[in-house]
Amino acid sequence: MNSSMLLARNARKYPKNEAVICQGRRVTYKELDEQVNRLGNALLGLGIQQGDKVIIFMPNVLEFVVSYFAVQRIGAIVVPVNAKFTLPEVEYVADHAQAKAIIVHEAVFASVENLQNVEIKIKTGAEKEGWLDYNGLIEKSDNAEISCLLKEDDYSTILYTSGTTGKPKGVLFTYRNILAVAHMIAIEMEVKPESRMLLMMPLTHSAPLHLFLMSAVLVGATNVLTPTFTPDLLIDMVEKEKTTHFFGAPVAYLVTASHPKLQTADLSSMKWWIYGGAPLSEKEVRHIQQAFKTDNLTCVYGLTEAGPSGTILFGYEHKDKAGSIGKRAAFGTEIRIVNENGEDVKVGEIGEIVLYGEGNMVGYYRDEEATKQAFIGGWLKSGDLARCDEDGYIWVVDRKKDVIISGGVNIYPKEIEDRILEFGGIHEVAVIGVPHPEWGETVKAVFAAKTPIDVEALKAYLSEHLAKYKVPRLYEQVEALPRNASGKILKQQLKVQAMVE
Repeated sequence: MNSSMLLARNARKYPKNEAVICQGRRVTYKELDEQVNRLGNALLGLGIQQGDKVIIFMPNVLEFVVSYFAVQRIGAIVVPVNAKFTLPEVEYVADHAQAKAIIVHEAVFASVENLQNVEIKIKTGAEKEGWLDYNGLIEKSDNAEISCLLKEDDYSTILYTSGTTGKPKGVLFTYRNILAVAHMIAIEMEVKPESRMLLMMPLTHSAPLHLFLMSAVLVGATNVLTPTFTPDLLIDMVEKEKTTHFFGAPVAYLVTASHPKLQTADLSSMKWWIYGGAPLSEKEVRHIQQAFKTDNLTCVYGLTEAGPSGTILFGYEHKDKAGSIGKRAAFGTEIRIVNENGEDVKVGEIGEIVLYGEGNMVGYYRDEEATKQAFIGGWLKSGDLARCDEDGYIWVVDRKKDVIISGGVNIYPKEIEDRILEFGGIHEVAVIGVPHPEWGETVKAVFAAKTPIDVEALKAYLSEHLAKYKVPRLYEQVEALPRNASGKILKQQLKVQAMVE
């Protein structure tokens, strides 16, 4: 079984079911399959063969979905690239992935108009010299069915990590990896043919693409796409399209929770409000639950290299365990917390989360050493430090690379960040270690707030709740913290800035 076969099966099984709704266009599974065959035949005619790498550089639009399945239908390997990437970043991916072709949407074409290092270049919208016409290719191509005979262990996709600490790595997946995590979401979150998936987070990221688009295609559900996210658009799309599932980064929920329209909006169709990609404090969880009037706020924890798969904290568990990532691994996945030797740690002790399951990547494309370092005894290392409480719930303490060592003592920034958010008035914070001539590192808090914060009052508050060595010595208020396209705070950038100041 492969992704393309799933789509073809649903075109026969649910021909009239809406597969994709986007910007006023409504396409059934039969119509989507026909477009995929047309584009697939056009790509074959251009000389793209099984195993070739094809970049998709698009926001969440119908053409993304068509291109994704058309590339896979002819046996090529799809390389979705974040639509916010700059030309040098796309050039890097094209070189590293050894891409033969790229398909670009008109909305982001200006970013890559001068791209030189890809042989076959296709774009939507108005024709441009040096670029093939996407719509023309589909119109001129025939609808002959293409039989994709790839097996589950054949290569499917390369996703490039966000590169918060260096150059992005290419995460290589087979169809088995992707289908495993799509089945997981369908089972855990009751995705059925009548479900309506609202996809506003970028499909170039693993969770929106593999967990939610693919679980919907797996069962024949409807995908409602928007090219961007805004709180207004989220509320409007839920009301208009009666969606049932939404996955968003925590920041999407936090900014929407303050929107006045939310107070009178009809969100009754929503069965699953899902968040992941970054932690939420207990205070933030309570705020979102109250604003969205829901008890079914669900946390998913995982990492791109795991498909993603990991753990789930269901709505009913938030009452007592908000801030945790759950107590069990998701369907088809196993989880442990281990020390440096790969041995399980005791309850309450801090160790690294490791994962095992069919969603785990094949490895990093063209990087054997990084692949070797990513696993321990066949288990995928997450880079996240965590502890398990007496009830079996897992609490992420921090990223392993973010731990601050001051005077030989380990300091975990997340604990401090959670306390700072409880102070009031501060809506985002990053605690980092900056060089110190005697202690090695000292603790600095960088935070954003709408009004000036009394640092001495903040320091006094933290002194009441944290050990003295954990209280930041340095403070900086900024308008906003730097984030990558996934919404994760770029702590490395803050560290570099601190070093040059």
